Amino acid sequence: MSEFRVPEQIAVPVRGGDVAVLHWPAEQPDAPVVVLVHGITGNGLSWARVAGSLGHDVEVFAPDLRGRAASAGLPGPYGIEAHAEDVVALLDAVGARQAVLTGHSMGGFVVAVAAAGGARDRVRGVVLVDGGLPFPDPPGADVEAKLAAVLGPAMDRLALTFPDLAAVRAFWAQHPAVGPWVDVPSVAAYLARDLVATEGGLRSACVREAVTLDGGEFLTEKRVYLAYEDLPVPATLLWAPRGLLDQTPGLYDEQRLAGPERAGLAVQQVPDSNHYSILWAEQGVTAIREAVRAAVG
Repeated sequence: MSEFRVPEQIAVPVRGGDVAVLHWPAEQPDAPVVVLVHGITGNGLSWARVAGSLGHDVEVFAPDLRGRAASAGLPGPYGIEAHAEDVVALLDAVGARQAVLTGHSMGGFVVAVAAAGGARDRVRGVVLVDGGLPFPDPPGADVEAKLAAVLGPAMDRLALTFPDLAAVRAFWAQHPAVGPWVDVPSVAAYLARDLVATEGGLRSACVREAVTLDGGEFLTEKRVYLAYEDLPVPATLLWAPRGLLDQTPGLYDEQRLAGPERAGLAVQQVPDSNHYSILWAEQGVTAIREAVRAAVG
């Protein structure tokens, strides 16, 4: 299994303050840059296994998007384009003339918008991981209801206070997709990074307003969910056959992806994976590493 390399945390100036960014340095100067962007209620440490697998000859950065984890204090306005602007600010801050942009779930929409817009002349490749293309329309009368239908426990936890880490572990252990991974050190560290102290214990750092606004955009705004059609470089979509609750089908299936594949997007299923484990299971980590390194060239 891929190496778990402990990253350093750096602060990158963006509109309204600093965004927290996890950094896995390269061993040599002027190494290719890879930016990894997490999902809607995640944080940069979701990428720990992927970052460890990429080796020491690339420079890897994984921001906590504004409204999440160590960037929770960054003010709005939120939205996919705001996150894309922060990705461009990250490239500026680290002096990256080019980068491979990789996004998981909502992060796929962020990197697609960045690559089609402010990073257009600087993107070396795009890798979308179970995100970045339109999702099936979930049930619900409003955005909050739709997000609850899609995210399930991941959305529910935003309103919960946990007395201690053991209670957090117990919550995630019951999750059908995350549960088998809760005691893997890199995953446990990722789940803990989401937490902040509050009266009565621990709660998620995620700002609900950010989650709701961001989710509404990638579910309903064509300029966001069709940004992949305007990418300036070749792109790869890696998709999981099972969804956020380990259900089948997941967010995508072969029929749903036939059109994008014909349009020139390289589409690859990662077998025996779900929306979360695609980042952690050996076959998912391997597929992401190979796609990223092919984009690096």
